[in-house]
Amino acid sequence: MEVSRRSFLGGAAAVAAGFTTRISYGLPLGLPPGIQLFSVRQQMAEDFDGALTAVRAAGFLEVESAALPKTKTAAEIRASLDKAGLKCVSSHRSFGDLTSKLDEVIAFEKTIGVSYIICPGPGRRNPPAPGTRPGAPTIDDWQYNAEEFNKIGAKLKAAGITFGYHNHYVEFAPVDGKEPYAELLRICEPDKVTFELDCGWAKVAGKDPVELMKKYPHRFSMFHVKDFHLPSNPSPANHEEAKVTELGRGSIDYRPIFAQAAKNQKITHAFVEQEAFDIPWKESLKVDADYLKALKV
Repeated sequence: MEVSRRSFLGGAAAVAAGFTTRISYGLPLGLPPGIQLFSVRQQMAEDFDGALTAVRAAGFLEVESAALPKTKTAAEIRASLDKAGLKCVSSHRSFGDLTSKLDEVIAFEKTIGVSYIICPGPGRRNPPAPGTRPGAPTIDDWQYNAEEFNKIGAKLKAAGITFGYHNHYVEFAPVDGKEPYAELLRICEPDKVTFELDCGWAKVAGKDPVELMKKYPHRFSMFHVKDFHLPSNPSPANHEEAKVTELGRGSIDYRPIFAQAAKNQKITHAFVEQEAFDIPWKESLKVDADYLKALKV
């Protein structure tokens, strides 16, 4: 049902109660302001509840989990999120977790209350021996990942959770004449696997999120929103030249990205991910939240 802004007063309490009805938050596409908790990984390790309180105070309403304290149970994490007035709608889980203990992951994330589980990086068809560092994935590895993603996605779908994949820059570096990201999009079945487009890392790799959305309509359902000072010739090979900064202070203009998303995608969530801070962290979070709220397309 539709809910007026007036009926949403006291929003923190509503979010804590699991409020999910879409209203206008003033953000592009009507999305609530979200943040990836990897942004405050260090702060959560020092003071979990304090970090969540600061995230809410900066203006964020929903979060995507990562780097959660391993000493806390799912019920304890859920209680802390509720207390802070935050809704956790998505979780990043490793390829290893998803392929070795998926039932355990499902039980944990259902307690948290997520709608999405996202894999943030690839595995290997033949994992390296313990203690050794894996080389770059082969194109066969990427194809194996896509096959596994279809299986994971089918099981999560049956559990009422949507599965997806999150990119960095490496997915756009050609391997054996093929682009891994294109292979993932080709092999992954749309009804089993969605894609969380990290717009910042795509730009670091020299890719335009607008063109990706034009080429692959209806394949992306979530964004990661971050800014970089980009080099003059961004590409996977020189990704280290890109320097992360707060939203609106770097090279990336998100107006055309959100405008294109409105045309041929159904973006359900957009998460700021501040991988490093140029300024004090609480100020940084406020800069990012304010940028999203002021963004017009």
